[in-house]
Amino acid sequence: MQCELRKNAIMPEGLTKKGKVKTMATLCGAECSGCSFGAECKGCGETCGKPFGGECVAAEYIKVGGREEYGRFKESLLKEVNELLRANDIPELGELCEMHGSFINMEYTLPGGERAKFLDDTKVYLAGQMEISDTGLCCGVAADTGFILVCSYGEGGKGAELLAFRKR
Repeated sequence: MQCELRKNAIMPEGLTKKGKVKTMATLCGAECSGCSFGAECKGCGETCGKPFGGECVAAEYIKVGGREEYGRFKESLLKEVNELLRANDIPELGELCEMHGSFINMEYTLPGGERAKFLDDTKVYLAGQMEISDTGLCCGVAADTGFILVCSYGEGGKGAELLAFRKR
Protein backbone atom coordinates (compact mmCIF):
# COMPACT_ATOMS: atom_id res chain seq x y z
CA MET A 1 0.00 0.00 0.00
CA GLN A 2 1.42 3.34 -1.01
CA CYS A 3 1.42 6.14 1.54
CA GLU A 4 -1.04 8.92 0.75
CA LEU A 5 1.42 11.41 2.20
CA ARG A 6 4.08 10.72 -0.41
CA LYS A 7 2.42 13.10 -2.86
CA ASN A 8 2.84 15.90 -0.27
CA ALA A 9 6.52 15.19 0.42
CA ILE A 10 9.04 17.96 -0.23
CA MET A 11 12.46 17.41 -1.77
CA PRO A 12 15.10 19.86 -0.44
CA GLU A 13 15.82 22.65 -2.93
CA GLY A 14 18.89 22.26 -5.08
CA LEU A 15 19.23 18.52 -4.47
CA THR A 16 18.13 15.69 -6.69
CA LYS A 17 17.59 12.01 -6.09
CA LYS A 18 20.54 11.32 -8.38
CA GLY A 19 22.86 13.76 -6.55
CA LYS A 20 25.81 12.67 -4.45
CA VAL A 21 24.21 13.92 -1.24
CA LYS A 22 21.59 11.58 0.21
CA THR A 23 18.29 13.37 -0.18
CA MET A 24 15.11 12.59 1.61
CA ALA A 25 11.57 13.69 0.91
CA THR A 26 10.04 15.25 4.03
CA LEU A 27 6.46 16.06 4.96
CA CYS A 28 7.19 19.12 7.09
CA GLY A 29 9.90 20.67 4.91
CA ALA A 30 12.78 19.87 7.27
CA GLU A 31 16.27 19.73 5.75
CA CYS A 32 17.29 16.16 6.55
CA SER A 33 20.24 15.63 4.21
CA GLY A 34 22.86 16.44 6.88
CA CYS A 35 21.24 14.52 9.72
CA SER A 36 23.44 12.06 11.62
CA PHE A 37 20.54 9.58 11.80
CA GLY A 38 20.59 9.13 8.01
CA ALA A 39 21.35 5.40 8.03
CA GLU A 40 18.68 4.70 10.68
CA CYS A 41 16.03 6.95 9.17
CA LYS A 42 13.87 5.69 6.34
CA GLY A 43 12.41 9.15 5.69
CA CYS A 44 8.93 10.36 6.48
CA GLY A 45 7.94 10.57 2.82
CA GLU A 46 8.63 6.84 2.41
CA THR A 47 7.21 5.68 5.77
CA CYS A 48 3.95 7.64 6.00
CA GLY A 49 5.41 9.86 8.70
CA LYS A 50 7.14 7.21 10.82
CA PRO A 51 10.82 7.55 9.85
CA PHE A 52 12.13 5.66 12.91
CA GLY A 53 9.12 3.36 13.33
CA GLY A 54 7.19 5.50 15.83
CA GLU A 55 4.93 8.48 15.28
CA CYS A 56 6.23 11.92 14.36
CA VAL A 57 4.27 14.79 15.89
CA ALA A 58 4.74 16.86 12.72
CA ALA A 59 3.57 14.12 10.36
CA GLU A 60 0.53 13.33 12.50
CA TYR A 61 -0.64 16.96 12.33
CA ILE A 62 0.18 17.33 8.64
CA LYS A 63 -1.83 14.16 7.85
CA VAL A 64 -4.93 15.66 9.45
CA GLY A 65 -4.76 19.38 8.73
CA GLY A 66 -1.81 20.17 6.49
CA ARG A 67 1.34 22.19 7.11
CA GLU A 68 -0.54 25.35 8.09
CA GLU A 69 -2.43 23.54 10.86
CA TYR A 70 0.83 22.04 12.08
CA GLY A 71 2.37 25.53 12.19
CA ARG A 72 -0.55 26.77 14.32
CA PHE A 73 -0.21 23.74 16.64
CA LYS A 74 3.52 24.37 17.02
CA GLU A 75 2.95 28.05 17.90
CA SER A 76 0.22 27.16 20.40
CA LEU A 77 2.37 24.45 21.99
CA LEU A 78 5.30 26.88 22.32
CA LYS A 79 3.03 29.31 24.21
CA GLU A 80 1.91 26.48 26.51
CA VAL A 81 5.53 25.38 27.05
CA ASN A 82 6.58 28.94 27.90
CA GLU A 83 3.72 29.29 30.41
CA LEU A 84 4.96 26.12 32.13
CA LEU A 85 8.57 27.38 32.07
CA ARG A 86 7.57 30.77 33.56
CA ALA A 87 5.58 29.00 36.29
CA ASN A 88 8.81 27.18 37.23
CA ASP A 89 11.02 30.32 37.05
CA ILE A 90 12.75 29.12 33.88
CA PRO A 91 13.41 31.48 30.94
CA GLU A 92 11.25 31.06 27.83
CA LEU A 93 12.21 29.11 24.72
CA GLY A 94 12.30 30.84 21.36
CA GLU A 95 11.32 27.82 19.29
CA LEU A 96 10.54 24.12 19.27
CA CYS A 97 12.17 21.81 16.72
CA GLU A 98 11.45 18.26 15.60
CA MET A 99 13.80 15.92 17.47
CA HIS A 100 14.38 12.15 17.35
CA GLY A 101 13.32 10.48 20.62
CA SER A 102 16.56 8.57 21.15
CA PHE A 103 18.49 11.83 21.09
CA ILE A 104 16.49 13.41 23.92
CA ASN A 105 15.30 10.38 25.92
CA MET A 106 17.33 10.75 29.11
CA GLU A 107 17.35 8.46 32.10
CA TYR A 108 16.05 9.90 35.38
CA THR A 109 16.53 8.65 38.93
CA LEU A 110 13.17 8.21 40.65
CA PRO A 111 12.64 8.84 44.40
CA GLY A 112 13.05 5.12 45.20
CA GLY A 113 16.38 5.00 43.35
CA GLU A 114 15.04 3.26 40.22
CA ARG A 115 16.09 4.62 36.83
CA ALA A 116 13.49 5.38 34.15
CA LYS A 117 13.08 6.94 30.71
CA PHE A 118 9.84 8.67 29.78
CA LEU A 119 10.09 9.05 26.00
CA ASP A 120 9.92 6.59 23.12
CA ASP A 121 13.19 6.28 21.17
CA THR A 122 11.29 5.60 17.93
CA LYS A 123 9.13 8.74 18.00
CA VAL A 124 9.81 12.30 16.86
CA TYR A 125 8.93 15.03 19.38
CA LEU A 126 8.97 18.81 19.46
CA ALA A 127 11.88 19.85 21.65
CA GLY A 128 14.09 22.73 22.69
CA GLN A 129 16.92 23.49 25.08
CA MET A 130 18.68 26.44 26.68
CA GLU A 131 21.62 26.94 28.98
CA ILE A 132 20.81 27.87 32.55
CA SER A 133 23.15 30.81 33.06
CA ASP A 134 26.39 30.18 34.99
CA THR A 135 25.35 26.75 36.27
CA GLY A 136 26.82 24.47 33.61
CA LEU A 137 23.36 22.95 33.24
CA CYS A 138 20.85 22.98 30.40
CA CYS A 139 17.09 23.02 30.52
CA GLY A 140 15.35 20.80 27.98
CA VAL A 141 11.76 20.46 26.83
CA ALA A 142 10.15 17.57 24.96
CA ALA A 143 6.49 17.64 23.96
CA ASP A 144 3.86 16.15 21.70
CA THR A 145 0.07 16.16 21.58
CA GLY A 146 -0.20 14.37 24.96
CA PHE A 147 2.36 15.96 27.30
CA ILE A 148 5.09 18.50 28.03
CA LEU A 149 8.25 17.35 29.84
CA VAL A 150 10.79 19.83 31.30
CA CYS A 151 14.13 18.70 32.67
CA SER A 152 17.61 19.90 33.57
CA TYR A 153 20.84 18.09 32.76
CA GLY A 154 24.58 18.48 32.56
CA GLU A 155 26.98 17.92 29.69
CA GLY A 156 26.09 14.84 27.66
CA GLY A 157 22.76 14.46 29.49
CA LYS A 158 24.42 13.58 32.80
CA GLY A 159 22.51 14.12 36.03
CA ALA A 160 19.14 14.55 34.31
CA GLU A 161 16.42 15.78 36.66
CA LEU A 162 12.71 15.99 35.86
CA LEU A 163 11.51 19.52 36.68
CA ALA A 164 7.92 19.45 35.38
CA PHE A 165 5.57 17.12 33.54
CA ARG A 166 2.16 18.22 32.30
CA LYS A 167 -0.41 16.07 30.53
CA ARG A 168 -2.19 17.91 27.75
